[in-house]
Amino acid sequence: MEQPAIRDLQMSPPDGASDDDLPSAAPVEGGLGGSIRKGCDPLAQTQRSKLQHRRARINQQINKEMRMRAGAENLFRATTNSRVRETVALELSFVNSNLQLLKEELEELNSSMEVYQTDSEAINVPMIPLGLKETKEVDFSVSIQDFICEHYGEDGSLYDKEIQALMELRQAMRTPSRNQAGLELLMEYYNQMFYLDQRFFPLHRNLGVHFHWYDSLTGVPSCQRTLAFEKGSVLFNIAALYTQMGARQDRSAPAGIDKAVDAFQRAAGAFNYLKENFSNAPSLDMSSPSLCMLVQLMVAQVQECVFERVTLTTRDAHVMSQLRLAQEAARVSDVYLLAQQTMVHPLMKDYVPFSWASVVQVKAEHFRALAHFHAAVALCNRTLSADDEEGVEEAFLTFYVSGPAGPPLSRVLRDPETRRKLGKAHLRRAVIRHEEAMRVHGLCRILRKMDLLQDVLALTHKRSLDMYARLDREDDFDETVDAPEIQPQTHQKPEVTPPNFAAVQIRDIFQRLGPLSVFCARARWGPAQTICLQRGEGGLGLTLRGDSPVLVAGVVPGGCAAEAGLREGDYIVAVDGRDCKWAKHGEVVHMLKSCGDRGVELSVVTLHSHEAQVDRRAVTLSHGGDKENTRQHLLGGAKGQSSASLLNWNRKKKREGGGASKRPGSTFSLSFGAIRDDEAMY
Repeated sequence: MEQPAIRDLQMSPPDGASDDDLPSAAPVEGGLGGSIRKGCDPLAQTQRSKLQHRRARINQQINKEMRMRAGAENLFRATTNSRVRETVALELSFVNSNLQLLKEELEELNSSMEVYQTDSEAINVPMIPLGLKETKEVDFSVSIQDFICEHYGEDGSLYDKEIQALMELRQAMRTPSRNQAGLELLMEYYNQMFYLDQRFFPLHRNLGVHFHWYDSLTGVPSCQRTLAFEKGSVLFNIAALYTQMGARQDRSAPAGIDKAVDAFQRAAGAFNYLKENFSNAPSLDMSSPSLCMLVQLMVAQVQECVFERVTLTTRDAHVMSQLRLAQEAARVSDVYLLAQQTMVHPLMKDYVPFSWASVVQVKAEHFRALAHFHAAVALCNRTLSADDEEGVEEAFLTFYVSGPAGPPLSRVLRDPETRRKLGKAHLRRAVIRHEEAMRVHGLCRILRKMDLLQDVLALTHKRSLDMYARLDREDDFDETVDAPEIQPQTHQKPEVTPPNFAAVQIRDIFQRLGPLSVFCARARWGPAQTICLQRGEGGLGLTLRGDSPVLVAGVVPGGCAAEAGLREGDYIVAVDGRDCKWAKHGEVVHMLKSCGDRGVELSVVTLHSHEAQVDRRAVTLSHGGDKENTRQHLLGGAKGQSSASLLNWNRKKKREGGGASKRPGSTFSLSFGAIRDDEAMY
């Protein structure tokens, strides 16, 4: 049974080569509105492509095992034969065992974070990226051809090139390169779905196309016939690609850190946009708890990058600099703790890979240890001058959540021995936190394979131990004081940056069907009629208005047009066999006037109903103004739609309003009266 529909709203050269260096075509708008942006070569074998191929293979095997399990369960419920039930129960046990093994293998692939990290030799803590959601191929040809024939009254085979362009675009977006070109490819397909939805997806019926996508973490397949599911899955992949781009940045330099910050912020924005605009998600990775967890994880990784940038720009051991580093590290630790809380949500506890939860816990402990280490450096490594005392005391007033027990903080700061003991207390807590981070790291089999993370933990732990040894004295018989908690503070709060779809300009692949304001799946009209007009003494006897397509605004009673069967509200789609769906008012008038005595043959369509009645009135009843600009505004522009038009996934409710009366099952009645300035009679 199909689940409730959600409501809307890589691979490169040989191993070691960078898929950033792949040739990617710049956007070119051809006659079909298609793009020559291409995905990566699916046969190329980089580490990243091998990983994605293995994910795809495991997804298919999981799908197969789940179908076998569903069949065995149905047979188990249907049969009463005890021997058959015993055999089926054994088969179910075998299938469930296979499923568990496949899910464990997929979890290990999802935990392969090193593949996505930078090739730089600098020692940086690895970031958590997401693999792309896999999808099956989709054949639009039969469904779209049938819909064009049935709904638009045209021969669907005439649009084979457009259908092929659409299918090639979808095939390309399955393997985006890990760079800006890959993002633009995904966004181009996402934007094209706006037109696809308007052209071929009526409100109360499905096109008959099934979209198959696999859960990014479990490989469980989901199938929907709604385009909203396709949109949401593509948007998820946009966010996932941002996480991969952020993880691969070289964070040993400020420029690389800035790029990583931007990528993780945009990933958080895409996940958050998905969460706010979707409901009834058929797969767990697009459910609200999962998206909340991913947003929080991306925010934490942004905060970690901010700390790394502060570390790079802080070269001295000055008290104020070390206090800032301590508070930044405490902030990173707190944000990772928030991410850890979202991972222990009842729906997420058994869903999130164990390695992810372990990394988040390790980082929370690691950065708390760094906070105490830098606090100790601030207290012990520099004797305060008279000029520094006042500023440092003021800084320490906001440094702690609550002041240390014992003497007032001002006295502690002025006494070198007391400062040393407080610094030693911070180092003691730092060592404890470091050891806890190393313990959690050692519990995860996958993390133990990550040499880079292990090196970072060992290096920072040794640094704290060495400093503790330098501060420790044989005559320290006093009980060690407890170091107070450090107040988290950051100088750059992460921003959740929503995706900017309007940055990728596209053209409607199926623009030959006509302007979207009229020729869309929400409109209903009869088959195109051929009207033969012969010019009389009073002319043709009709009034025209508007552009693309030109509307018959009025018909003179008893005139040539009325006798030929032309009615007000008809749209002229062809004149003497020449397509006029996109023709300007003046072009149609010129063709009508040049007909002479031989007459003219018009092809017209009569609109019966239209969901966007208000939009239609805006075109047909506008009082003056630039008609072309009005049409562009309604369509969101032919070359660059506004974000509002592209991102509005929710089904619009039918809007009501006056201005043009509507008779059920009939045309819109536009009363014939005095001719306005924007009309002309012929």
